[in-house]
Amino acid sequence: MSVPAPRHPEATAELLARLGPAQVLTDDASCFAASFDNTRYSFLPEAVIRPADVPALQAVLRLANERLVPVTVRGRGTGNTGASAPIRGGWVVHLEHWDGIEIDPQSSVAKVGPGAITQAINDAAAPHGLFFPPDPSSVRFCSIGGNIATNAGGLRAAKYGVVRDFVLALEGLLPTGESVTWSRPLRKFVSGYNLRDLWVGSEGTLGIVTQAWLRLVPLPQARRTFLLGFATDEAALEAAAGLMTSRVAPAVFEFLDRQTVEVAQRRNGRPAFDPAELAGEACPALLLIELDGHPAVLAEDAAKVRAWFAGKALALRETDDPAEAEALWNIRRTCSQAMYLLGNAKLNEDIVVPFRSYVPLIRLARRMRETHGLATPTFGHAADGNFHIHVMYDRDNAEHRRKAETAILEMMREVVAMGGAITGEHGIGISKSPFLRLQHSAAEIAAMVAVKRALDPNGILAPGQIFEPMNVWERTPAKVTLPWDRH
Repeated sequence: MSVPAPRHPEATAELLARLGPAQVLTDDASCFAASFDNTRYSFLPEAVIRPADVPALQAVLRLANERLVPVTVRGRGTGNTGASAPIRGGWVVHLEHWDGIEIDPQSSVAKVGPGAITQAINDAAAPHGLFFPPDPSSVRFCSIGGNIATNAGGLRAAKYGVVRDFVLALEGLLPTGESVTWSRPLRKFVSGYNLRDLWVGSEGTLGIVTQAWLRLVPLPQARRTFLLGFATDEAALEAAAGLMTSRVAPAVFEFLDRQTVEVAQRRNGRPAFDPAELAGEACPALLLIELDGHPAVLAEDAAKVRAWFAGKALALRETDDPAEAEALWNIRRTCSQAMYLLGNAKLNEDIVVPFRSYVPLIRLARRMRETHGLATPTFGHAADGNFHIHVMYDRDNAEHRRKAETAILEMMREVVAMGGAITGEHGIGISKSPFLRLQHSAAEIAAMVAVKRALDPNGILAPGQIFEPMNVWERTPAKVTLPWDRH
């Protein structure tokens, strides 16, 4: 059982007196809504602060330092590791209303507030022929502040890169309340240490972003989508790794193993391919590929894709019609929710492995299924080795919980041994904190902690996150339905 977090009633009362009830919310409903992210692990704060402006936010941080009140920053709550959960109580700073978006078409730059929804940035940029490439699966719900905090990637990361590749400059506050600006919205800037990139991916532990300047790129002129079916997971992954040597640069390149395809087809009520197209194979492994760019280049790359997969894939469909492409993508969009047909709980790890380890990884997942008797569906980004490997189990079954925890720990050890990473786009937060020491040496962690102490001397910003192992599997998630659950 976790120890209840200390409370700070006098500090909260003082903050309420300074900022007023419109900015400092203490009612049960507001506190509960800000107590968890997509993991649903709930830790109640004492107050939720919706600062009206930067001076108000500075007042919050200064008082928090004086009274040693924990502060956790929150955007839209779409994170997958509990990084925005106030695990030490205290105050939650909610910035979803800081959602301004300004597009500078001449410079191809977007100036945005941390609460701006990522899809809204693209909606604003599109009339200028521009877009922001990183596209997490929660793109219609997540905020750019959270994307920056986790260095999010998404489906298009293989061709375009991750959020760090598009952040030009950040404006914000140190945990002490002091204002800082890291870099400038310029094409070149090398003045001083690059603390901008230190903030990107720091999961809200080193400062609070109040404005960000993002690099935009031209919208592609055309797209072509391919769906390919394979007899085995190994055949699909070997073909995927091989395609990367052909110098085709897919914008999107997704793999779904046979476990994932089987359950997604059950949920959707229809197969990805007609069995006749698959020589009788009812449940193939799938690759989904999207090419984009100039029509002439696209035609050349499409020919390379067809030639590469000839004789390797059982079936292939392709289209440049957006509606038909959306139909091909349907199985990928629904596979995450479909997994709950295999169990009422899942452990979901966004690991990364090198190309040479694709086949060993899928065999590891199947071995864990056979050893522990729990489903291990796996899908993810075949172009950069960032796979989402799951262990599905019954949360109400103590034996299932034990097996799931054992399996995921074995998987993470094996991934690191393969030369991989324990997370590629979700971050550490609390849910991956037990694995941090598998990835990093004591010296590496000590250096990270030293940076944290230098910028946050009183340890008030997101205390306990990342570096202190927490077995979240011992906690029962809140039973709530979130907006993205319906999509």
